[in-house]
Amino acid sequence: MSYVQTDKASEKSYFVHPRALVESDAIGPRTRIWAFAHVMEGAKIGADCNLGDHSFIESGVVLGNNVTVKNGVSLWSGLTVEDNVFLGPHCVFTNDRNPRAYIKKSVSELLPTVIRSNATIGANATILCGLSIGRYAFVGAGTVVLRSLPDFALAVGNPARQIGWMCQCANRLPYISPGTVGTCQHCGRQYELGPEGLRPTGEN
Repeated sequence: MSYVQTDKASEKSYFVHPRALVESDAIGPRTRIWAFAHVMEGAKIGADCNLGDHSFIESGVVLGNNVTVKNGVSLWSGLTVEDNVFLGPHCVFTNDRNPRAYIKKSVSELLPTVIRSNATIGANATILCGLSIGRYAFVGAGTVVLRSLPDFALAVGNPARQIGWMCQCANRLPYISPGTVGTCQHCGRQYELGPEGLRPTGEN
């Protein structure tokens, strides 16, 4: 993940809608920030990202490259989103498991959350803090995730349950028995299911 520091007085290498509020300069080239979005000072945003209307990026949030943040998504301090992640409309993130309005916590007391590269978080899904969502994982719309998900996991429901695996091509994989190799019926990619989870064949 890389970022471009841009002097406020110079020509920006990214697009900001006139009605957006952007207080951070750590924004990569070709990123687009749309109306009524708010990016706080201290947030880091990579190249080629797209931040939809009414999105909010708090200080301390880190976005990789080519991240899509759809309308109405709020990202809170402690959240790291790696490259090529899709965050669907109005999905929800947290950073405090037991909040009280009258108990003020420092940033170090908040729980970090990581969304690994190429993952998809569906519309209106909720992700509890302190979790990791694996590479290429797919969280269905409205899902409430209370535990970390492995790479390529397909999870739905409230609370979330893993119902299968997703291919890199964003199609559901057929059933794969532990210790065997399965093939995506859409793109032909092959995966093996071992004790550490699913991985593409040939991947170390």
